[in-house]
Amino acid sequence: MDHVVREHVEHYHHERPHQSKGNRPLMGDTLVIGAEGEVVCRERQVEQLAKWYEKKHPSAAASLREGLHEMFTITRIGLPPKLMRCLGTTNLIDSTHWGVRQRTRRVTNWQDGSMALRWAGAAFEATAKGFRKIMGCQQLWMLKAHLDQSADQQEVGAKKKAG
Repeated sequence: MDHVVREHVEHYHHERPHQSKGNRPLMGDTLVIGAEGEVVCRERQVEQLAKWYEKKHPSAAASLREGLHEMFTITRIGLPPKLMRCLGTTNLIDSTHWGVRQRTRRVTNWQDGSMALRWAGAAFEATAKGFRKIMGCQQLWMLKAHLDQSADQQEVGAKKKAG
């Protein structure tokens, strides 16, 4: 996602610099986080990017709009910078999948589904042995507290609808 945004910003500044507001860079110091942790400018920037992609790549524009709200979830929560940096990437997932691919790449004759599950499970276990602590692991309690709070609010909302 960062690559797409960077590519758009580069195009926006170099090929169409007259369209930037106030002739300032699109991604400059425009990140504004409100008192409740709401991201204001970044969502507008992604919406601009989706508009730009609409004509040539409508499915890409639709994908951007579909995940727009979820894209800034960790920023809204107000997590500490170290934890945001770690959770804001797909590195956790990508490195795990890379490890599984490395351990299963030579298997060419999968007997059945249970064999694939056994191998995948063993590969995930072996990959997990090489994991390091995530940056900001001391602040994970903040994430847990937020998740617990939002789960409680959802339960209350469900009870109000039922009752």
